[in-house]
Amino acid sequence: MENQEMSFVAGIPTLDIKAFTDGTQDERTQFVRDLGNAYESIGFVAIHGHGIEDVLIEGLYAQSQAFFSLSTEQKRAYARPETNNQRGFVSMGIEHAKDSEAADLKEFWQVGQPNPPAGADMAHFPPNEHVAETPLLKKTSEDAFKALENLGQVMLRAIAIHLGVDESYFQTWVGGGNSILRAIHYPPITREPDSAVRAGQHEDINLITLLVGASASGLEVLRHDDTWIPVTALPEHIVVNVGDMLQRLTNHRLKSTTHRVVNPPKSDWGQPRFSMPFFCHPQPEMRLDAMEHLVPDGGSAIEEPISAGDYLEQRLREIGLASK
Repeated sequence: MENQEMSFVAGIPTLDIKAFTDGTQDERTQFVRDLGNAYESIGFVAIHGHGIEDVLIEGLYAQSQAFFSLSTEQKRAYARPETNNQRGFVSMGIEHAKDSEAADLKEFWQVGQPNPPAGADMAHFPPNEHVAETPLLKKTSEDAFKALENLGQVMLRAIAIHLGVDESYFQTWVGGGNSILRAIHYPPITREPDSAVRAGQHEDINLITLLVGASASGLEVLRHDDTWIPVTALPEHIVVNVGDMLQRLTNHRLKSTTHRVVNPPKSDWGQPRFSMPFFCHPQPEMRLDAMEHLVPDGGSAIEEPISAGDYLEQRLREIGLASK
């Protein structure tokens, strides 16, 4: 594998993950360095060479679109508010950005961990739903979940090296973790919207997010100079960004970057938008207390100690998915 300079897609760094998984020691070192630089500045990278098969992603999109084409009554039969809306169907008007009362213009389908760890508190791992009208959705989404969970673990190995801890630091926590695969449907816009955005500006809750493309543009990332950058990765890319849990754990050394999804030009209002983020969570018992070696001598952590499970519950209430 030849050494290549880091390239960029729509303003975010682009990296070939094969440099880390299959490269020489020098190539692995360079990948970790480039990844760390990206996560300490903008918080986003686009990854290629990940090995997730196109047929799996295409199947996930096809099955998700089939589900979202069902009637509202049919879809609502699969709503599971008793899981804090972490499984099944979540309708329009429920989720909103933190500190905003404006509901996002989207509906979504949520799939969780198909293989909870032995002895886990199953209250954190409700079962995934089977949809009678789209019987392949459950298997396809769980297969995609496993593939993205594996890729997330590889990314976290590189992140651990950058942070100066053992490469396996995250493995025992993230394998069998409380991750979520979300299939999002932004319906066509049929009237003048109240806001210029389909999903309000926010930061993700979890450790890292892996975004499997999108069917249309609209994702924007806020740079540190308060400029919004449109991000449209190529089909073979997976965009991976830092979430708030990782920012807390690293005492803000790695940046959880604000992002949003804006409305398309009026000429494209009639087109729906689909996207498939995988929110990589650890097991609920993992502590998010700032790593001691990342807290300056004589200083204190930027944020209070908390477990991943408690932090998730707190944030789900703030965005309207869990009961107050």
